[in-house]
Amino acid sequence: MNKLSIITVLLCAWLSVSAQSENFCIAKNGKTATIIIDENDWKGVIRAAKDLGDDVRKVTGVASPIVSFAAMSSQQTKQAHILIGTIGKSRLIDSLIRQKKLDTKKIKGHWEGYCIDVVDGNLVIAGNDKRGTIYGIYEISKRIGVSPWYWMADAPVVHQDELYYDDGYDYSWPAVKYRGIFINDEWPSFGTWCTKHFGGINSKAYEKVFELLLRLKANYFWPAMWGTNFNEDDSESPRLADEMGIVMGTSHHEPMMRSHREYLQRKEQVGPWDYTTNKERVDQFFREGMERNKNS
Repeated sequence: MNKLSIITVLLCAWLSVSAQSENFCIAKNGKTATIIIDENDWKGVIRAAKDLGDDVRKVTGVASPIVSFAAMSSQQTKQAHILIGTIGKSRLIDSLIRQKKLDTKKIKGHWEGYCIDVVDGNLVIAGNDKRGTIYGIYEISKRIGVSPWYWMADAPVVHQDELYYDDGYDYSWPAVKYRGIFINDEWPSFGTWCTKHFGGINSKAYEKVFELLLRLKANYFWPAMWGTNFNEDDSESPRLADEMGIVMGTSHHEPMMRSHREYLQRKEQVGPWDYTTNKERVDQFFREGMERNKNS
């Protein structure tokens, strides 16, 4: 039997499980529900799913394991799980929709929309797009008692021996398309903090900022710009922003994804900062910035 046939058999076995209850047990008696993802889903979704598994640990002391759908056995599909996926990227979610088991009509066409429901005894989190799925994941994290500020502000997590989802069908999408923050005049506060904890204003620091934004259901970020180059100081920073689902902007006088320090460092190459006399090279400077960051 080839891989595709095995996957089809597993899907059928999964979707034939009879409904147990409108409630879903996430953790009880030292056992936690397994989180199932499709390995073909967005990397940012898989990252957030792992965060949810660890958030269960923060609350109960036992993490929810993460398993790829392709690695599941037919016996495992008979158990209750947390199924996470993006519409059009997850075979699990798409199969539930095709069989009319998961209602996505209410979120259809909505930017960053997600829905949560208990389907055939499984807790299902589905999103219209990358961030929609991520927001649905972090909504569960918040409901089990993990604040978006658990790390940034040391918000305490209250221990619970048992965790249940009992809110039935839920769905949401943002009313404002772009929502975010910007780091203004990062020295001494932000710069000192980053240097102390991460060795500088780099991708390790921004990873924590990006996670906070996503847990708060934000999607837009203007980086530190006073003496720093987001795209050049650490090449991992823009790559990470794209992977996690953060839309990057620039601050104040910095158009076209460029930092003013990038011009200062290339002043001889670019020439005078004067569009009336140096249009061609200034255009090229901006064009390179846009091409470099076309995925951010």
